[in-house]
Amino acid sequence: QSTWGLTAKMSDTEEVSDRERGKIAESFILHSPPGEFNEVFTDVRILVNDDNLLRSASGAFTEYNKDQFTPCKVEGNDEQCLITEHGDIGEGRFLDPRTKQTFKYDHLKKEASDFEPASSIDKVAEPWRAAVETAFTNYHHTFFKYGVSSTYGSSSGGNITIIACLESHIFQPKNFWNGRWRSQWSFTFPESGGKVELTGLLKIQVHYYEDGNVQLVSSKEVKKSVQISNEQQAGKDVVKAIENAEQEYQVAICENYVTMKDTTFKALRRQLPVTRSKLDWNRLIAHKPLDILKKN
Repeated sequence: QSTWGLTAKMSDTEEVSDRERGKIAESFILHSPPGEFNEVFTDVRILVNDDNLLRSASGAFTEYNKDQFTPCKVEGNDEQCLITEHGDIGEGRFLDPRTKQTFKYDHLKKEASDFEPASSIDKVAEPWRAAVETAFTNYHHTFFKYGVSSTYGSSSGGNITIIACLESHIFQPKNFWNGRWRSQWSFTFPESGGKVELTGLLKIQVHYYEDGNVQLVSSKEVKKSVQISNEQQAGKDVVKAIENAEQEYQVAICENYVTMKDTTFKALRRQLPVTRSKLDWNRLIAHKPLDILKKN
């Protein structure tokens, strides 16, 4: 029996429990390429052939959307927010820090509903969060045509923590490719300010599947030092450091693949035909008109 069918038997002697089948289904879903969740879910549903078992793997839907920084439309605002672990307030509800609303999110339909004003806002962190959010939003509008960002803030024990998340994607299924950029930046500092360490995690994932199946999956951790003084200046300085780091990463990716074109990819090609001799294209072209004349 086929293992692709996720059937109850993997061999004549080895039984596969429903729990194991559920974990296999979860793994498929969690590894869905960007923009292809619905297609993978549909295929997994056919393979599993058990909707009750698939419901037990529904936690993977939540994990996938939070990991992918899935954009979400917000009621009464042109700016979207992101579905992230930092905005998860429990019971299926998420926070949009920009509009200070909470909402219930359907992870399968990818729709928000039941919007309510947030019950509590961290007043200590809010001025700093708002300053970073303003600068970060301007940044993604400038450099990411389809970018969406969410900036979170909290305080504890005299320290403030800011986390800024960014997502941008282009889905081109008609051209057989989809791609997504994700980045997360965080820093913690005392209310009085000072020198802080800005930590970033940058991720790129691209899937190309015309006459093949190729994925680019790349990530990089970054650390930068930033001086924190007041809210407005902090927002500008932090986002400038983010801009520099992300541009360096994108340039490095481009340069790497230019190099690979002349080295790694070239090594994969056959240097000579199976005859082990180069084809004389000029001679071939010269003889072609004569062949046509002979036929006529």
